[in-house]
Amino acid sequence: MKKQPYIIAEIAQAHDGSLGILHSYIDALASTGVDAVKFQIHIAEAESSLQEPFRVNFSYEDKTRLEYWKRTSFTLQQWKDIKKHCEEVGLEFICSPFSNLAIDWLEELNVKCYKIGSGEVNNLLMLSKIANTGKDVIVSSGMSSFEELDETVDFLKQKNVKFSILQCTTSYPTSPENYGFNVIQELKERYGVTVGFSDHSSDISTCIAAAALGAEILEFHVVFHKEMFGPDAKSSLTIEETKTLVASVKKISAAMQNPVDKNDNSKYFDLKQIFEKSLAVNKDLKIGDTITFDDLEAKKPKGQGISANAFETILGKKLITDKKKWDFLNYNDLA
Repeated sequence: MKKQPYIIAEIAQAHDGSLGILHSYIDALASTGVDAVKFQIHIAEAESSLQEPFRVNFSYEDKTRLEYWKRTSFTLQQWKDIKKHCEEVGLEFICSPFSNLAIDWLEELNVKCYKIGSGEVNNLLMLSKIANTGKDVIVSSGMSSFEELDETVDFLKQKNVKFSILQCTTSYPTSPENYGFNVIQELKERYGVTVGFSDHSSDISTCIAAAALGAEILEFHVVFHKEMFGPDAKSSLTIEETKTLVASVKKISAAMQNPVDKNDNSKYFDLKQIFEKSLAVNKDLKIGDTITFDDLEAKKPKGQGISANAFETILGKKLITDKKKWDFLNYNDLA
């Protein structure tokens, strides 16, 4: 039986460099029903430079993007403690590296898989290092054309990497016109791998719809409040929204795993007796009166008279007994 979608809640940089806030997120997410919590390892000098611009110029204290990465980064030992906390509360620890050095750290953490951010899809240098680990890879396709994805997919296949792909739109927050739900099926048909959906819409309906459309992995950002400091807050879901999303996706999954046979309605036998109707007369009628359409009404329950769907078979027939208004009409009342 197909399992329900694997649900990844991404904390990313929502911690803003605070270990206390980060660990609070882990505890909060442990109560939501998500399967995994995702982070980003940023080692400033290894991935960035003074020339890197801010995607969103949100910071009042960091003069450059490089300074932001430095201020919000953690040590390898701190990452070990973070991963341990996730495991203690039953969440898988997933992390996106943004440098080869970050991969070394993640290998020391013994992660089970690697998540590739949209900006790293064509970073074959980093992908080559990940391939050498033998770990599974989840690729986010947000900024890639099919031509670019083809190159990356071919590279991963040559390296015998087991991978999945997420439809993603790199827009914060993403508007409905740019969700790209159609791409979910296109990715499945093109690459024949597990396909999911990475969301930045800040709306629970988006991932619910993606699940109904066959997404097998769901990923989205989380934040305690959408007015919090940081580049992703307005594109995230809150903890309460995450709980609602998880419950909704489970229902969608159950529905998709249990197709309905519309040819078999036997389970509705008792209800049909209650809701379906029998023919009755809507006025007093005498022996010898001819039944017309205007004499008939349909009343519940079924089985008290001629079935309502058989009304045409009795039009023009004569009564052989008197009938009071609203009496049920049976075949033995007719000649």
